[in-house]
Amino acid sequence: MTEDEKQQVAIFRFGVISDFVNGSQLNRAQRRRLLADKCARKWHIPFSTKTRLSKGSILRWIKLYTDSNAKLQSLYPKERSDKGKSRALDEDTSLSLINLRREMPSATVAHLIATMNGRKLVTAGIDLYPSTVYRLLHQHNMMKPPGSMPVDRRKFEAELPNDLWQSDVMHGPRINVAGRMRKSYLIAVIDDHSRLITHGQFYLSEALASYLDAFEEALAQRGLPRKLYVDNGAAFRSRHLEYICASLAIALIHSKPYKPQGRGKIERFFKTVRGQFLPGFKGQSLNELNEAFDGWLTHVYHQRKHSATKQNPFERFTANLHCLRQAPDNLHDYFRKLALRKVNKDRTITLNGHLYEGPVPLIGKRVELLYHPSQPDQVQVKYQNKSFGMLAPVNLNVNCRIKRDKNNNPQIHSNTDAGQYGGGKLWSSKRRDDEH
Repeated sequence: MTEDEKQQVAIFRFGVISDFVNGSQLNRAQRRRLLADKCARKWHIPFSTKTRLSKGSILRWIKLYTDSNAKLQSLYPKERSDKGKSRALDEDTSLSLINLRREMPSATVAHLIATMNGRKLVTAGIDLYPSTVYRLLHQHNMMKPPGSMPVDRRKFEAELPNDLWQSDVMHGPRINVAGRMRKSYLIAVIDDHSRLITHGQFYLSEALASYLDAFEEALAQRGLPRKLYVDNGAAFRSRHLEYICASLAIALIHSKPYKPQGRGKIERFFKTVRGQFLPGFKGQSLNELNEAFDGWLTHVYHQRKHSATKQNPFERFTANLHCLRQAPDNLHDYFRKLALRKVNKDRTITLNGHLYEGPVPLIGKRVELLYHPSQPDQVQVKYQNKSFGMLAPVNLNVNCRIKRDKNNNPQIHSNTDAGQYGGGKLWSSKRRDDEH
C-alpha cells in the first residue's frame, strides 16, 4: 500500500473508534451497546470488499490507538509478516513444487499439480489449486521458461494516412434472419495514422467472400493502402487475397500467431463498439444493424476527438489527401478469381460446372480464366498476358447447325440442313473434329 492509501485506512479506523477514545465517559453497558451497534452496521471499508467489522477488530484498534498516545500512525495497516510466502502451502510442499518446476520447466500448472499428487509430494490435508500454484511460481519468477527474455514491444503509428491499414473480425450480436436467430460478424478496416474506419460492416459470415466485399468497399471509398496488417485467420491466408493485394501493389502482412498486440488499434476500436454502440442498438435485422452502425460511425466516432491523436479521425485522414493513391476505375476486376484450364480439342472449357467455348487459336493451350463466382456469364480468358475476350457459354443447339467450308470457316445452316446432316454426314468420322 502507498502512504496515501494507508492514511485513508487509518482515518476510517479512527472514525470507527472515535466514540470510544474522544474522552466521553461511557459506562460498561453503554460501551457494550455502542460496540454492538458498530458491529451490526454496514461500512464502506477502503480497499476492501468487506462491509462488516468484527468486535475483535474494533477493540484491537482502540488498544493500538490508546497505547500509542493517540498517534494516527498506530492505525496504519501492517504489512504481512509472511510476505512472499504462501499461506495455503506449507514449506515442504512449496519446496517440492519449486524443485519440480526446475525439473519440468515447460510443464503446465495442471500437469505440475497432477505430478505432485502422483508422486505424493503434497503434505496430507493440503489441496493444490491452480491459483495457489500460479501465485507461488510467479513469486519465484518461474512462470516463464529459463532464459526467456521480455518481448520488446513499442507503440507505433503510421506517418501518413493509408500508409498502413489494420483489419480484423469481431463477433457481433445475434440477429433475426428469416425467423431464425443468427450470429453476426463485424468486419472492419482501420487506418493506422488517423484511426478512421475505412470500411466497417456486419455480415452473416466471416468467410473470405464477406471479407473481400468489405475490403473492396474500403479501397473504393478511401484509396489504396501501402500495407495491410491482418492476423492468421483462414480468410487472411487465402491465395486469392494475396493475389489481389499483390496486383494492387499492397503489401500483405500477417501478425505472429497468438500475438494480437500489434493490431492493438483495431482491437481497441472493437472494444469501443462493444461498449458504446452495441448497448444502444435496438433493432433486430442485419439491415437495421448496419444502418445504425453506419450512422454511429459517421456522426459519432469519426467526428469525436481521439484520445491518442487529439484530432477526430476524419479531419486527420483528410488533412493529407494529396498523398493518397486512388483506386483504379476497374477495381472490381482485381477481385476476380483466377483459374487455370486447358482448352479441349472441341474448344470447350469447363469452369465450376459451366461449359464455355474457347477461341480456336487456344485449342490445346493452358489458359487463365478471370471471373467472379457470382457472374458466371462474365469469364475473361487470357493467354501469355494477352486477353482473348470473354468466353461464351456453349450452345449445343447452335453448334448442331454449324458446318465448315473448305477453308474451315463456320457457316450456320438452317434447321432443315441441320436435320439432314444429323442423319449422318455431320457426325461422320472424317469430319468429326471439324464439326465440333
